Amino acid sequence: MSKPEPFIQVENLHRHFHMGSEVVRALDGITFAVYPGEFFGIMGASGSGKSTLLYLIGGLDRPTAGHIEVQGRALHTLDENALAVYRRFTVGFVYQMFHLIPSMTALQNVELPMLLTRVPRRERRRRARELLEQMGLAERLHHRPTELSGGQRQRVAIARALANNPALILADEPTGNLDTRAGTEIVALLRTLAHNEGRTVLIVSHDPAVIAQTDRYIRLQDGRIVEEGTP
Repeated sequence: MSKPEPFIQVENLHRHFHMGSEVVRALDGITFAVYPGEFFGIMGASGSGKSTLLYLIGGLDRPTAGHIEVQGRALHTLDENALAVYRRFTVGFVYQMFHLIPSMTALQNVELPMLLTRVPRRERRRRARELLEQMGLAERLHHRPTELSGGQRQRVAIARALANNPALILADEPTGNLDTRAGTEIVALLRTLAHNEGRTVLIVSHDPAVIAQTDRYIRLQDGRIVEEGTP
């Protein structure tokens, strides 16, 4: 059987920042591919470039040189409006700090991305409820973030990331603010999204125990790939 086409193809990617007279090479010429339905890890110490890479793949930033293709689309050819559509419908983001809106309930937080895409109210409410039930939060629909544990808040954040049914999930240190048990549950949940639902999931982490649960991984150091393989 032939290998599928890459879901993500990164080619000779550079991202440089200017700090005064100094040039910081956050990414310094990296190339790799991610295939459909993979649970893919990006590992590295703080400052290695892993979050910069995730933001570039997510269309939140543009590279200095090189290119990224997602599902055959070259992100560098998209204008700002097309990138906004890409972020809205293709990508779901999960962050270390959850980024839930404190004044909104869990249900309202999950509804928010669908409000931006003009999904009718009844359908928004139905899908948000369904996603939160899938996350094991059927009894927490009307709780606000301050009334939830860290693990529960991250489950709400994952449900929100799934609201517009994206094919790609980008998780930036999603266990960083969780205890070991909650973190293990979140990693297992993300793995399930890849293996059972066919979504492509990229997880950034500095924790070897998290990376050990992925299908494949790369390790970054000073903006370069210094290791890649299968745990």
